[in-house]
Amino acid sequence: MLALDARLAAIDWPALAAALDAEGWAVVPGLLDDAECDGLAARYDAPEGFRSRVQMARHGFGRGEYRYFAYPLPGPVAALRSALYARLAPVANRWHERMGIDVRFPARHEDFLARCHAAGQARPTPLLLDYGPGDYNCLHQDLYGDHVFPLQAAVLLSAPEADFTGGAFVLTEQRPRMQSRAMVVPLGKGDAVVFAVNARPVKGSRGDYRVAMRHGVSALRSGRRRTLGIILHDAA
Repeated sequence: MLALDARLAAIDWPALAAALDAEGWAVVPGLLDDAECDGLAARYDAPEGFRSRVQMARHGFGRGEYRYFAYPLPGPVAALRSALYARLAPVANRWHERMGIDVRFPARHEDFLARCHAAGQARPTPLLLDYGPGDYNCLHQDLYGDHVFPLQAAVLLSAPEADFTGGAFVLTEQRPRMQSRAMVVPLGKGDAVVFAVNARPVKGSRGDYRVAMRHGVSALRSGRRRTLGIILHDAA
């Protein structure tokens, strides 16, 4: 945990916030080390510690599986979730102000979760995703209820080209009256991408406007890809 704290403290958060403002996503290289990635990836096969398993094809979400953690979250996941929230809350509040949304977020994650739980959003949303050959994740938004924190993170737990091929993390952006723009995010094992959940502000000639964003994963060609998803609001 001390090593993770040090890595979080070493991140240039103003630069990350600027990247989020510019593109709606930013990469944090080496957020988790190899041992942390392997330990979290191995949890997917554990019989306990999760509240549900989702087979994507059954719901039209793509192909592959994911499992939502149950409370209490594993220590590293809980620590990472709280630490990311505390550093991203100022960005989230600035985005809401720019988009004309009245909701503001408290400094502490536990206070925001209390708001979610009081509204009936009490199911934890951090998850592990598992992809094999031919699996993919359709473009989507992780909303889960009325209370939505506008940023989330995903950490790649597998090594591209060594553990799997294909399986790129993809974002799309839809600006008003324009065609969609696609972005492929380069990630290595242990890298995190922080990105917009559903919308972000963009400065135009007449002030700020909202841009809708979605994310997904392209089809794996070979191997196995596991990812840790850190969503900062809970689900109804």
